Amino acid sequence: MSHGLEALVIRHTHRIPSPKGSAGDGAAAARQFDAALTSVGFKLSAELLELLSGLSGDAVAHTARRTLRTVREMVGDHVRHNAYFIDFPANVPDTEEFWMRCVIQALGDDSARENVRKQLSHGVLDLLSLPAYGRYQHTYEEMLAAQDELIASAGDRVTVLHLGRDLEDELTDLYLALAGSTTPLGEEHLADLRTLAERCALGPQPESIPVRENRAVVNEARLAAGADLLLDTVVDVLRLACALSGGDVTLREPTRFRTLPRPVRRALLAGLDAVVAANPAKLADVHAHREAFKRLGERLHPHEYPRRPHAAEVFAVARGEKEARSFDSRVEKLLDAYDVLGAVRLLESAPGKLFRALDLLLRIAACQEERDAVIAAAVRVAPAVSGRVVLSVREHFHNRERESGRARVFVNRRGRGWVAPDVRPPVAAADRDRLIAALDAEIRRRLPAPDRLLLDPDVLDVALPLSGRAAPGGLGVLPRGSTSAVDGKQLRFFVYWKEAAHRTDYDLSALLLHSDYSTDAWLSYTSLRTVGGVHSGDVTEAPDGASEFIGLSLDRVRSTFIVPQVNIYAGEGFEEVEESFFGFMLRDAEQKGRPFEPRTVRMKSELRGAGRVALPLVFRREGDGRWRAKWLHLYLRGISSANRVEDNQMSVSKVVSAVVEREYLTVRYLTGLMDGPTTAVSLWDGEHMPDEPVTYIGLERPEGLPPGSRVITPGNLRDLIPD
Repeated sequence: MSHGLEALVIRHTHRIPSPKGSAGDGAAAARQFDAALTSVGFKLSAELLELLSGLSGDAVAHTARRTLRTVREMVGDHVRHNAYFIDFPANVPDTEEFWMRCVIQALGDDSARENVRKQLSHGVLDLLSLPAYGRYQHTYEEMLAAQDELIASAGDRVTVLHLGRDLEDELTDLYLALAGSTTPLGEEHLADLRTLAERCALGPQPESIPVRENRAVVNEARLAAGADLLLDTVVDVLRLACALSGGDVTLREPTRFRTLPRPVRRALLAGLDAVVAANPAKLADVHAHREAFKRLGERLHPHEYPRRPHAAEVFAVARGEKEARSFDSRVEKLLDAYDVLGAVRLLESAPGKLFRALDLLLRIAACQEERDAVIAAAVRVAPAVSGRVVLSVREHFHNRERESGRARVFVNRRGRGWVAPDVRPPVAAADRDRLIAALDAEIRRRLPAPDRLLLDPDVLDVALPLSGRAAPGGLGVLPRGSTSAVDGKQLRFFVYWKEAAHRTDYDLSALLLHSDYSTDAWLSYTSLRTVGGVHSGDVTEAPDGASEFIGLSLDRVRSTFIVPQVNIYAGEGFEEVEESFFGFMLRDAEQKGRPFEPRTVRMKSELRGAGRVALPLVFRREGDGRWRAKWLHLYLRGISSANRVEDNQMSVSKVVSAVVEREYLTVRYLTGLMDGPTTAVSLWDGEHMPDEPVTYIGLERPEGLPPGSRVITPGNLRDLIPD
């Protein structure tokens, strides 16, 4: 259990909880540990290396075994990555040549000959019927023997592992950070919060838990520990019931409620009763989740608890036996009548809803007086709106003029993306600019004013994580809309999957697009070679796990965009397989090595989304010839089977263009608002450290920061979002 908790800390913070053990001369073991870490792209900080050197060799070995297991999982090196073509990226044949080779081999196979002849006589051939197609023809060990050793390069990734505090302190700090997050967490982080809450429910708590899903997870742990529940709406109770039933606390998917023990039923009904008794208007919240409340009522048996009459009202509203006029219906009635001023007066009592309706209100306002009233109301209520919503609205209006006449991209909570034409009437430029200025002023007012702000230039174009679901778990993963430099000559994608119960065929592909997003070429199992790129070969089943690769020489690629994608051709979805992840590596032109080399991995992310086509990111060649990545983290619906890059090229190009052309709020924007008379802002040169504590924002925590410094990296970038 402790290993799992230590791994959780390392994954989130890149810190190793302070190692324990008897004193001794562990210097040699510590150096060996550091060398082993280097092989997978990690290293020990000087402080951590010094501490380990003062422990016994056995203590160092104990820490090394546990840590190496964790970092290998982080980078994807915990599994064997074989390639169909043993010499990949060398000696990859042309597609037709390869298929013909498989046919000739099948015709020489007594067990396959007759079936293949029959297919050929009808002019149609099933590649899966060829014994040599889609199944590894060599072992992993044979593939390793056929590959050259990796030549070390100064450009290889090095992720520093720092010395942490005691495990309990690290767990408490991480719990407080996740539970008190101002932005929703992704599925992986929400699961981590559940693990932490089980240990920390009775300990220190964050000042507030603004995200409702987080509150549900914490309440589940508090209920088990006998602590008071944190409830202020009836929907909080519904989310808790979903958590107790192993369901979806985000409420995006229906939950099949379990039969709950009587003490739990009493606690949930008591929570509902207290919320409604304190504010009967909260009954209106039932309407948005009426069916879920009906099903929950069948499990809670509120009629058995006559001393909880207010709880019974919740289910009466759900069944339509009691009227509770919803706030949204009142707003909708005013909007239907184009009563903008009336809608504004009502919405001022719900600041978040007013902000989400600003675009519509400005569009339907009949005159400048009404538009002025809308903006004035927004300014008045802005201090009561969450920072995440203020920033989201700010980003929306920044793109409002640019989106007119363009396609709009929509992304749901499960990462599924789609585009639609923008048919909205424009918002007057003067009104938009006034609103943006007011939002900037509100955000600036909330931001801290550190004495010294030290910025890594590489972090400036990282998008603000306004939703934790904008980025999956993994290593080197940035939020959707972030851009980052691609420093390397050889770009290589990889996908790994392991089926759970049924034959599953994932196809790694890459769509190459011109500057106008039209198709130039693609790489896939139907096109193993193109200018500047090769595919490692099609693997069509993964009972023991399978990998596919695409390698590209960036100085030879003639296209403007490279769009890697993972298509589900057959079998289990991304949320059904035992494991699946995607990533990319960068190498110098001279570097050789195996198809998968962990220290060249720049990014590895889990594939866990709703859809049959995954789009992790896009690479764009800029005017100066340099390449940059823009992060997508999107899933397209696709079709139930046989998804192929050549069939989805139109839908992919539309989604890619919508995201690429959209401008996201970044660290550059937010830190620009911090730059004032009381804050000294400087860019870090990568070498010299200040003498006094700073607030450092960068992609990785550097060594040598002065004690007392605050560190913000992508792992806790959400902490920049003001309340």
